[in-house]
Amino acid sequence: MSKALGTAVGRTSRRRLLRLAGGGITMAALGAGLTGCEDELATGGEGSTPPPRSASPEDGKAPEDGKAPAPLWTKVTSAQTYGDNDELVAVDGVVIASGDPLVAFDGASGEERWSLPDGAVPGAPLLLGDGTLYLESGQYDGSVAGYVPGSGKEAWRSRLGKEYRQPRPVAVDGEQVYVIAEILEADGSSHTNVIAALNSRTGKVAWKEQRDLGTQQNGVHAAVRDRYLVYTDFKNNLTVRDTATGKQVWTQKTTKTSYGPFVVHRDLVIVPQGQRLQAFALSDGSEKWSVRSEEFTAFREPSLVEDVLYIADSGRTLWAVEPGTGRKIWQSTALKDAGGQVPRQFVKAGGTLYGATDLDEQGGVHAFDAKAGGLRWTFNDRSGDHHAWLVATDGKRVFALHGKKLHALPA
Repeated sequence: MSKALGTAVGRTSRRRLLRLAGGGITMAALGAGLTGCEDELATGGEGSTPPPRSASPEDGKAPEDGKAPAPLWTKVTSAQTYGDNDELVAVDGVVIASGDPLVAFDGASGEERWSLPDGAVPGAPLLLGDGTLYLESGQYDGSVAGYVPGSGKEAWRSRLGKEYRQPRPVAVDGEQVYVIAEILEADGSSHTNVIAALNSRTGKVAWKEQRDLGTQQNGVHAAVRDRYLVYTDFKNNLTVRDTATGKQVWTQKTTKTSYGPFVVHRDLVIVPQGQRLQAFALSDGSEKWSVRSEEFTAFREPSLVEDVLYIADSGRTLWAVEPGTGRKIWQSTALKDAGGQVPRQFVKAGGTLYGATDLDEQGGVHAFDAKAGGLRWTFNDRSGDHHAWLVATDGKRVFALHGKKLHALPA
């Protein structure tokens, strides 16, 4: 199973810090704000979530009054997330948010299915491949583990070696788990890092390659397509390696690569770079197509859903793009017209496209008509939590995570 979206790793990546510090909020003030919000929610204060309605709208459509549907259920979680798309997953009838302990909730009822203390590093990606959930070990013992998502039972474990520290999974396919780890010096310090592939059946190291001096193990986004492992980093590098050998196929500098995911579609890697959305050939890095947003606007993070690329720009225009050609399928200014905030992650259920935003009061989870981009409704729990929203879907429900509150919305 190829991972279609980029994956961020590292608990203190620049992008995550930018999210948490949004609006000029200091980290100290952020912590105090979160505590206050949790207390208010726990006591049923102004930010508390209303009880579920007896009837739910069909196919994600809003009720007649135009308001968002009430949650089917809401749970307080152990989530400790940093705003990356792969910190919330819905699979095998459960929904899981990155945190400690790692907890899986039943998608239909919200009841806890299983809990795993020290299961994952908070904020670390939850990588799915070939029916297994791969995690950086929360025990900080240098291991990477694989679990059965439906039961939480351990199915696989591997260690890169004692000379490496904190191996962090960045991508997974049907045969290998790809990790980045610090290379330890004799005095226990580290100045370089390695990228490696672990066999997803035996746990043995298939290959490992030292990355250039000055590269970082944090802030990497990665994806796999066939024989290509693709990743970006904070040094504005776009790099492709051969999945069989680890050898570098090509690398090039990007001009304004975003701190979020990119998209891999067939033989292309598609990267937002400020005002331009560019597609490069996986085989040699040549540019295949480019799309420009309006002047003084910039593209946000893209999502590939059912072979359509969805992306918003900072001017609050929503785009649906044919990923193979860059051809515009539709553009919608419904979000701008409604005064809503820009989504940065998309999932689809039925005929509705759901987009999750950052921290803004006019944000939350937007529901759009997937055929033309019309805005149907926006869900916001009004908690005032400073964390970015995350969404996932099992096709029947849409799961919206905001701080420690996990909501199940009818799809």
